Amino acid sequence: MSDSLGSGPRPAPRTPQTPHAARTPQEPEVPRQAALRRRLAELRGPAAAPHPLDARALAALAANPGCRRRALLDGAGVDKTALASALGAPSGFGQSQFAFMRGHAFEAKVKADGGAELLRLLGADAPEEAHTPDLAAAGPEGRAARTALALREATEAGGWALLDHPLLALEVAGSPAYLEPDAVVVRPDGRWVVVEIKSFPMIDGSADAAKVGAAARQAAVYVLALERVAAVTDGAEVDHTVLLVCPKDFSNQPTGSLVDVRRQLSVTRRQLARLTRLEEIAAAVPQDVTFDVAACSAEELAAAVEAVPHAYAPECLAACELAFHCRERARAAGAVEALGRSLRAELGGLTTIGAVLSAARGDADGPGPDGDGNGRPEEAAPADPADPTGPAGSADPAVAALRRAAALRAEALARAAEARAASGRPDPAEGAVVPGQAPAETGARTGSKTGSKTGSRTGAETDAETGARTGSGVAGCR
Repeated sequence: MSDSLGSGPRPAPRTPQTPHAARTPQEPEVPRQAALRRRLAELRGPAAAPHPLDARALAALAANPGCRRRALLDGAGVDKTALASALGAPSGFGQSQFAFMRGHAFEAKVKADGGAELLRLLGADAPEEAHTPDLAAAGPEGRAARTALALREATEAGGWALLDHPLLALEVAGSPAYLEPDAVVVRPDGRWVVVEIKSFPMIDGSADAAKVGAAARQAAVYVLALERVAAVTDGAEVDHTVLLVCPKDFSNQPTGSLVDVRRQLSVTRRQLARLTRLEEIAAAVPQDVTFDVAACSAEELAAAVEAVPHAYAPECLAACELAFHCRERARAAGAVEALGRSLRAELGGLTTIGAVLSAARGDADGPGPDGDGNGRPEEAAPADPADPTGPAGSADPAVAALRRAAALRAEALARAAEARAASGRPDPAEGAVVPGQAPAETGARTGSKTGSKTGSRTGAETDAETGARTGSGVAGCR
């Protein structure tokens, strides 16, 4: 990121083996960024305005760093909501207009009178004397530079200062992202505190844990961006405890709670470092691919989206606008990722649901070398149910565990059948006549109730249970 972003200069790396004068000249930073911006504009569409990347989207991106599709779409500023609607899979989450209006009204109340109530929540003795600098400037780079200057000046002054909607710059996957927290407070001791204002209530001093967690992850992104400015500001320190302001009980009176975001900060920092640079992702996409919703048909947009690999997980349903589209594609491909990350990790080399069920049943052809369940007889020896660690898949612990579970299930069913035969009880699956009932009623009950219970459960649910439950218990079977 260039120095013009207002977040302080980037220190040049120096090593004893590579003196400053003997460095190998590299590609200039400005032309490289200009070429990247042109490429991202082509992907977005020449007439489409870039959709800003906010902290909420950045926190969702950090939660799934392996998804190149989201990284490219967010970096290019593509409106994912419009893209999902054009693909026929509109997103099912978001805030209503009423929630937006209520949130804006509550934020205005908190910041009334120069933010006196907000500063009082942080322990300011004379909040009316706090400094509120003007952060207006031209363009995002100008606003980010003006925010960095205001933070330095407030730290040097040694008093209370309230920055209303400052703009912070953060490098994400090699591209600058601009973030706008609700407020940042500068304490007299030089500590900078992020303020997050939410409209969900805090009842009896506690709020919804899921909403507080989402707010903490969002605030951690702001703290990460502030740390870059504090690194080049004398006497400044970013507080890793943020102030969460919510309505008290069922009123509109603001109340505050300090939230420690050190864990969320470390996770966000680590996950953002794992993101692939946008240049690499864009270079792997064909030149004729574009996500221009206004100029492309649904088929063209679907082909463009499929040209970028994704990493779907059920958690995406609460964070990404394209989650429904990606889930449909994952289900159509039979990918085990659709069942959850934890189960995917337990299944090892089994990458499709068909391969999992094939391994659980101990099929002769078993899962193929690529884990697709389409192996050939010459590639996999027949499975012996009595020896679940036989030659067909013995190298994969997940396959061995699934076959062991299938053998235990078959043994339990055989013992149940023997016990029924010894006691003379009829097998419900054979449609035996129950005394006191008409044959038609018995058949109907057997076909609808017992058949749906036994047949469908044995045919579909039991197989799914064998794969899913055994997949989650692979560690125990090892």
